[in-house]
Amino acid sequence: MPEFGVYSEVGRLRKVLVHRPDLSTRRLTPGNHRDLLFDSVLWVERAMEEHDAFVRVLEGEGVRVYRLASLLAEVLAGKEARRWVIERAVNPMTVGRSACGAVRSCLMEMEAGALAEHLIGGLTRNELECIYLEGMARSSLQVAASGPDSFILPPLPNTLYTRDTSSWICEGYTLNPMFWPARRMEVVNTAAVYRFHPLFSGNNIRTWYSCLDEEDATSPAASAKASMEGGDIMPIGRDTLLVGMGERTGAPMVEELARVLLSSGTVERIIVAQMSHDRAHMHLDTVFTMLDECTVTLFPKVVEKIRAFSIRQGEGDRIFEVTRKEDFLVAVADALGVGRLSVIPTGGDEYQAAREQWDDGNNVLAIAPGKVVAYDRNTCTNRNFEKAGIDVIEVAGSELSRGRGGGHCMTCPLQRDPI
Repeated sequence: MPEFGVYSEVGRLRKVLVHRPDLSTRRLTPGNHRDLLFDSVLWVERAMEEHDAFVRVLEGEGVRVYRLASLLAEVLAGKEARRWVIERAVNPMTVGRSACGAVRSCLMEMEAGALAEHLIGGLTRNELECIYLEGMARSSLQVAASGPDSFILPPLPNTLYTRDTSSWICEGYTLNPMFWPARRMEVVNTAAVYRFHPLFSGNNIRTWYSCLDEEDATSPAASAKASMEGGDIMPIGRDTLLVGMGERTGAPMVEELARVLLSSGTVERIIVAQMSHDRAHMHLDTVFTMLDECTVTLFPKVVEKIRAFSIRQGEGDRIFEVTRKEDFLVAVADALGVGRLSVIPTGGDEYQAAREQWDDGNNVLAIAPGKVVAYDRNTCTNRNFEKAGIDVIEVAGSELSRGRGGGHCMTCPLQRDPI
């Protein structure tokens, strides 16, 4: 098996990329948390403890865990990688044209670990120890209008949810154009790791799509219709990719991904799950994840309304062959070669089910067929899993869940076995 590659949603999980809560989560306040896509501020120390316990579970199950901040610091020790990242993080559209050169010069001199911390955690004017910056107040509108605690670089607290910025599909990955401007700079940090770290750079790994190839990829003006996020991308195995199409992933990007994967023979079929737009189910994996080869958990209220489509390679002048499917679950079962999926719904009555879906009851991470990691707060749903014979490893998530994400969201699989 290659060093990296993801061939299913439930095969044995070998390697993952995670990010521990850090400076970026300390910078969530009552005034900015909604702009940064969190429902409230976190008790950061408790969130760190919860994340550490989550990682210990993965490592105890034999999963190799890579930490994004550590890998980023390692690549930033090299001048080429440092320059590449800084040029993309600091540009006229982020810091203003007149301050761009001075800020870049200051960051080029910063120690690698501190630079990685601030690229993720944010950098204030006061923290930027640059002898040129104070004198720039007469020539830079952005500097003149900012206070000492104003952000030169914004914090990226959603880095916690490593699933979204990149998606590993078989022997390659995508770098995804994020829906909200608050998340778009996360992709630069992830891309730097894949591009420059020796773990990845020498392994003949394919890049299926990179939003950084687009001129305006990190611009706030980037089209939301061309967005795609990893919580909607599921390589379920059997030459099939499952893609959610809702708030964060639009049809243009689904077609772009389909074009590359179908034409290369990486997959034979893509099943698209069209959902309504709602923060409670921002990604497909907030309402649907797989537990083993033929068992899934889902939130019925949303999944029952999914409109499903199958995309295959077209013939002649047609790029695709798009077929409307009458039933989403039947389409998935057919792709997996099973007669029927075993379905475990969100637990409890109508009210409890709504609460547990909101608390990521369906957003569970399979570490092997029939063995999953789930938040302990979702008691009814976890009990349903256990009654169905699923081995549930419970972890605390009272603070981690405040950004709307469970174990599935907090991990970007780098290597997973086929089914």
